Amino acid sequence: MIVLPPRLTPRTLRGRLSLVALTSAALVITVLTLAFNAVARQHLERQADDELRTRAAAVATTVDTDGPVVRVHEGAHDDLLDSNVWVYDGTRTIERPSNAAADGPLGRAALGLVTDGGRRCATAGGPRPVRLCPMALPQHVTVVTALDLAPYRSSADTVLAGSLALDAVMLVCTYVVTRLAVGRALRPVRAMTDQATQWGAVASGKRFGSTRLPSELARLGTSLDALLDRIRTLLRHERQLTAELSHELRTPLSRIIAELDWWRSRPRTPTETQAVQAVISQAAASMHTICDTLLMDAREGVETVPGTASTLPALRRVAQQCDPPGHVTLAVTGQDSHLQAGVSAALLERIISPLLSNSLRYAHSQVCVHARTDADGIRIDVTDDGPGVPSVFTGQLFTPGRRADPGDTHGGAGLGLPLARRLARSAGGEVSYDEQHTPGARFTVRLPPA
Repeated sequence: MIVLPPRLTPRTLRGRLSLVALTSAALVITVLTLAFNAVARQHLERQADDELRTRAAAVATTVDTDGPVVRVHEGAHDDLLDSNVWVYDGTRTIERPSNAAADGPLGRAALGLVTDGGRRCATAGGPRPVRLCPMALPQHVTVVTALDLAPYRSSADTVLAGSLALDAVMLVCTYVVTRLAVGRALRPVRAMTDQATQWGAVASGKRFGSTRLPSELARLGTSLDALLDRIRTLLRHERQLTAELSHELRTPLSRIIAELDWWRSRPRTPTETQAVQAVISQAAASMHTICDTLLMDAREGVETVPGTASTLPALRRVAQQCDPPGHVTLAVTGQDSHLQAGVSAALLERIISPLLSNSLRYAHSQVCVHARTDADGIRIDVTDDGPGVPSVFTGQLFTPGRRADPGDTHGGAGLGLPLARRLARSAGGEVSYDEQHTPGARFTVRLPPA
């Protein structure tokens, strides 16, 4: 694998894919060129050997080996035939080229082939390489023919040069075609990027899966759509958590501020100071519970918070943390003092607290919290004698941020009841409003048994 320095590595995917294609094509073309030229050289060499054997066979017709003495019959036009031809009787030279000395390089090479038995051809090196081939005749006579390989080598070099020129053209074409093809293939990706920028991705309801894309990019678009949906869900949960924290922490913070203002208004006795500290400590503990419950719910999503709770003690703790108006009485009753709910005490308190705060806010004189068992598990009724919920608003009662009368003096954010229902459903329970109850309002909490 070829690794380029970081400065030479293309920055774009198009450039990198084009470089990979160019490198791969160069390797393949190099191997094919070397193999082709090796085959071409061998083919030219075989052609030279065939021509030498043909000439040797022609010369052999002029050699007479029937008598005791080997004779070579010379014709009137044998000069061309005898060019670069040696005839040996054993190792004795009978005939040789007129331009070749007996002890010259070609003569020694020809004698070497005869001495070796005359079974193979060989190439004599030099500025102009020569191919020699022997042919054995009867009576230990051997004919050796020679051929200048310069024309054949020139042809091989021409083939090699042509191959290299063709390789260069093919590589350039490969690079250009690859860039064009990759650029066309990546055009949908650029379109997806532009769409994401125009849509504002997370805020927009548009998605990549609604556009026509190749199958690979369609799967990518589906994955991106799912990721965007998860991001939108997380952002929605974050806003919801922030709003719920703001809503739930407002009451204990207001209580702390009111107690501090009262304590600062004039000098207090040690007993009064201790009472203020107790109220502040109780409110701070309530804030701690609120934060823990909401953050745990945010981390665990819709998973049930494990644990069990003694129902009546948990309800009484919630009642003690409330600050009912002076004209309203708050009562907590139960069917059984050992009643157990299949949720943690902290979660039970967070479910009941918004319902109880809502009832105390609108009650005329009394609020009652009653716990009992029924066929589905644990049932807790929070009842007040207030004006109740307007019939036109009951369908929006558990919608976050909605209030029946935004202009009243209670200053709620419309998040308490939706929070109670969501927490109850996370534990496998439910929070509902009894429209048939009159006068006042009744909210019913159903939770799984322990």
